[in-house]
Amino acid sequence: MIQTIEGVFRNGKVELLEEPANIQEARVIVTFLPSTIGPAGGPSFTAEEVAELRGKLEAWEEDWNAPGMEAYDDYETRRRGSGCVVAQSTR
Repeated sequence: MIQTIEGVFRNGKVELLEEPANIQEARVIVTFLPSTIGPAGGPSFTAEEVAELRGKLEAWEEDWNAPGMEAYDDYETRRRGSGCVVAQSTR
């Protein structure tokens, strides 16, 4: 199973912000992100990068907004909770 966990690269080491579930040893891929996104200072995405990302995500917009998808709004929190994630009826 693939898991995504946030971490910080500091002093040549990656420090995870949480413990991965049910993993004792695994290969990893590390992607370095800008320290900030936007006008708050520091690195930010260029207008071209934002346009490219919007274009890539545009194809998912209809599915993302489809009825029943609100079940995934807080998926990770509910996944770790006491039961399964069930789509709520909007009717």
